[in-house]
Amino acid sequence: MTHGDAPARDRPIFVFGCPRSGTTMLQLMLHGHPRIAIPPETRFVERCYFDRRAFGDLRDPDNRRRLAASIVTPEETRFRDLQLDPADVVEQVVAAGPTVGSACATVLRMYAARFGKPRWGDKRPGYHRVIPILRTLFPDAVFVHLVRDGRDCVASLERASWWNRPIHHSIHAWMSATSNARRAARTLPADSFYELRYEELVAEPGKQLSALCEFLDEEYDEAMATPKALAGVVVAPRKMRVEGTYRDVSTSSIGNWRTRLEPWQVDLCEAIMGDRLREYGYDLTGAGRAPAAHRLAYARAAFGRSRRWYGTVLADRVERTLRPQPLAAEPQ
Repeated sequence: MTHGDAPARDRPIFVFGCPRSGTTMLQLMLHGHPRIAIPPETRFVERCYFDRRAFGDLRDPDNRRRLAASIVTPEETRFRDLQLDPADVVEQVVAAGPTVGSACATVLRMYAARFGKPRWGDKRPGYHRVIPILRTLFPDAVFVHLVRDGRDCVASLERASWWNRPIHHSIHAWMSATSNARRAARTLPADSFYELRYEELVAEPGKQLSALCEFLDEEYDEAMATPKALAGVVVAPRKMRVEGTYRDVSTSSIGNWRTRLEPWQVDLCEAIMGDRLREYGYDLTGAGRAPAAHRLAYARAAFGRSRRWYGTVLADRVERTLRPQPLAAEPQ
């Protein structure tokens, strides 16, 4: 089975979902496969794409070197978590094809090679926003969406020290992720999008991962069902306790929202998320109507977050129209 010019088993895999939906766990599960490597979040793919104008014409090796330096140097890209030699990465990017996609693919491919694996991918919850961009950079990519009960995502975000935003923003994070996932399900080829539920994954990891592997054209490996064993290898130390990666796969976190959210918060979640929660198979409490003030606060938060992002997307479309350039990773 092939997709374009690349064998199906060589297609890159991108994992996404709302923050706190279990994407780190799924990253580890996939990395447990003997052929697949999914790194910790490094955040350089989007940065390279949106900053591409600063690097100039990538047919010039000096410009590719500048692009490579932007990946390995800034601390905010978290390149260090890949444990790759920066100088080696720079030289490999310079030797790669003259596109942003080729540069990013080179780094991720080198990470996979570190583990002796032929297939690479990446994980970041926010990738749901940039699926069309990732498709441009990596035309053969496969996208895997992990969805979790939105109320549990909100309850977990509300407890996360790094989130520090009102609940209205937490609700919008889930609504935005699922909206973009549903758009991807409608627009991507059937062999490029796969969706699974967190609750089913933790209840029956072997069954769910076997189905995912079949979709990816891979053989299931039992090591995938014990991601805890890989946490110290693949997850950055600072995220170990935050992500809960040191724990065994279990159903203990399902329904935590019932004790962690206040009644008015449950009302607000179900008022905004209700229809979509049902569509994903989650039951509602049938609680009271959320106060108008909170619904208005949600609308303001959603508008503000969406406006900023749409401004970025619009500016990028103008840039691509005025200054078109090759972007896709070249075949290796």
